[in-house]
Amino acid sequence: MLKNSAAGAGAPSSTSILSLLAVLALGLSDAASAHDTSTDSTAPVKSLGVVTVTGGQPTSLPTQIPTTIEGITREQIEQTTNATDSEDALKYLPSLLVRKRYIGDYNHAVLSSRASGTGNSARSAVYADGILLSNYLGNGATYAPRWGMVTPEEIERVDVMYGPFSAAYPGNSVGAVVDYVTRMPTQFEGHAKISLMSQPFKLYNTDTTYNGSQESASLGNRQGDWSWFADLNHTDSQGQPLTFPTRLLSQGVASSAGTAVTGAVRDANTGNAPIYILGTGTQYHTIQDHAKVKLAYDFNPTLRASYTLGLWQNTSEGRPVSYLKDANGKAVYAGVVNIGGLAFNTSALTGGDFPLTNDKLVHSMQGLSLKSHTQGVWDWEVAASLYNYDTNIQRQNGTGSPAANTSNPLPAALNGGNGTITDGNGTGWNTLALKGIWRPQGPQGAHLVDFGYQQDSYQLGSRTSLTNNWISGAPGTLVNEVGGHTALRSVYAQDSWGFRPNWKTVLGARIENWTADNGFTTFGVGNAANTQYATRNESFVSPKAALSYQWADDLLVKASVGRAVRMPTVSELYGATTVSATSQYINDPKLRPEKSWTAEFTAEKDLGNSLLRITYFVEDVKDALYSQSILGLLPNPNTAVTRVQNIGRILTNGLELAFNGENVLAKGLDLSGSITYTDSQIMENEGYVVVPGDTIGKRQSNIPTWRATALASYRVNDHWSTTLGARYSGPQFRTLNNADVNGYTYQGVSEFFTTDVRVRYAQGKRWSASFGIDNLNNYQYWNFHPYPNRSYVLEFKGTI
Repeated sequence: MLKNSAAGAGAPSSTSILSLLAVLALGLSDAASAHDTSTDSTAPVKSLGVVTVTGGQPTSLPTQIPTTIEGITREQIEQTTNATDSEDALKYLPSLLVRKRYIGDYNHAVLSSRASGTGNSARSAVYADGILLSNYLGNGATYAPRWGMVTPEEIERVDVMYGPFSAAYPGNSVGAVVDYVTRMPTQFEGHAKISLMSQPFKLYNTDTTYNGSQESASLGNRQGDWSWFADLNHTDSQGQPLTFPTRLLSQGVASSAGTAVTGAVRDANTGNAPIYILGTGTQYHTIQDHAKVKLAYDFNPTLRASYTLGLWQNTSEGRPVSYLKDANGKAVYAGVVNIGGLAFNTSALTGGDFPLTNDKLVHSMQGLSLKSHTQGVWDWEVAASLYNYDTNIQRQNGTGSPAANTSNPLPAALNGGNGTITDGNGTGWNTLALKGIWRPQGPQGAHLVDFGYQQDSYQLGSRTSLTNNWISGAPGTLVNEVGGHTALRSVYAQDSWGFRPNWKTVLGARIENWTADNGFTTFGVGNAANTQYATRNESFVSPKAALSYQWADDLLVKASVGRAVRMPTVSELYGATTVSATSQYINDPKLRPEKSWTAEFTAEKDLGNSLLRITYFVEDVKDALYSQSILGLLPNPNTAVTRVQNIGRILTNGLELAFNGENVLAKGLDLSGSITYTDSQIMENEGYVVVPGDTIGKRQSNIPTWRATALASYRVNDHWSTTLGARYSGPQFRTLNNADVNGYTYQGVSEFFTTDVRVRYAQGKRWSASFGIDNLNNYQYWNFHPYPNRSYVLEFKGTI
């Protein structure tokens, strides 16, 4: 069970408005908006390279900072992108990658940016209307942002700020800050959409078509001082297989022992050692429902109160298939097998090779704010948000840890039998803040000062128990339980100063106090141990600076620099799941925070109907937080142990070229694209993978040297539009010592080049139909798991 948080810190509560009001009373908000604007519907305008939003639904990013901000609008998404999930909106933005494996991917769709790979989910920040969606309970593939709390139909615009250059955000912003702004109507409106999806998937001995559907509806209106918006979405998705049980050929011995089987597929692992692929695992059938209500009330033309309630539920079944067949053609799931005269005596098949999983998740999100937007000398905002795991249950067949089941294999397990239950109910986070804006000389003055107080709190609780029926049984004997709490309390200020004509600077700092407490690990089933960890309390200062100069009417140059301190997450500190003598993972409650200095230098050329940008960026990280293997921690000094470690120093240099243009070469033809070069190397590291020093000089994991995007969209007439998109990512490594030289296999990270198409027909604003194909060239590529093959999306949308 969860332990109590320290007094005043506040653990996330259930979905009651009273709980949210209690959070609001403490101090209030979500590290979001630096300023708001009027209610006119004016498009954003560019001044000194700074996006100044003067109306509509503005971004909450602090746009007065002269740094790189890219974005996409609702209209552009509808025209160019086969968007089945909210993260699809980021698909063609420079230097970004979301590791989305299938439609509705709820636990692995992490965000990668310029110098932060897909193994570093805690190095980016994702917000929706100022409410934190990033999951800072941990760092890695299983701690993806909660994308399901936003649907594509809600989105008004998405903006991305690259780098930790605003004092208004914590150190998790070191990679990028993503802000979703969702719809808030000015008059009655209604929308409905139906989508059908299909993916013919062929890999190894799998040759199957996986289908899905999605239905959504939304209504909204403004009546006097009240405005409201409600959105519903239902997704039923079949994803492709994601895992594959394997055996090294070297594990087999020449013998006639075991069950003779056929169907194994010969391949090579990431180190190019010969292996057999035995079947598939983790093929998800996912059913998701999303519901959201937003309310707003204008007390007067300059003061608005807003409330958001979001609910998301996910029911998933993970099912495996064995490729192995005995002499009678019956699938083999357990025991000693014999493949081509090689008997795998010491590596017999167990329930862990072909696990069955049932997931049930119900999460809730709330946000409450009160904001002034006078555009006078003072403006202010108080706000609060809660995100809670109301239900978070995974059931799996077998005994032992969920990752290493040793009994109750298929096919008997389909009817029940022993297993484990992992319960994360009550886990979640809350955010609190008070923000202000001071314009000493009024709205046209030389200074604009942002300042504020913020508090972000995270509570983790996870309990795994044995059960006599993994499908419907009650929890029994404890296997392990972990939990803990962290909190970050911050004050910040930054001054945007136009100190001379054509010159602007931003100077700021963020002072942070971080605490970690109530951390514990408890183990059972022969490994009885109970560890309580000491409370930690540390403080840091992160200065920020930026400068821009309008060199000419059509040429802008700007530079930004900022320090970021990324605190260890609760899971990194306390998330161990075993203490056995053969343990392969050990947590570390003494992890040091990750400290980064990041800078970028940019030139922007206005070409009339297009904008060309070139940016040089550099990031110097000390004590980088990474999962790696080292030797000598267990009594046997030759035993490798995987744990989160501090890496001494990682240095990244890169160059990014981006182009955006409308009506380029021909009327109706919009072109955009980017090319990014990145050199990211490990410079210092006391840890190692196999031998001391084997990571020094090696490339940072999951960061390719080259990546690129291209998007061409043509509006044929008022009704028809067509789009062709392309994405490229060069070779990269997943391991710190770069030993995974084969990326085109299970657990590898491969190069890829994919193309997408979309054709859309619109009858005014009343209804539209579109047909799209993702991965048109059917490129087979990997990021530990296989990405989707060629996929088809058919969409119908109506508006009233």
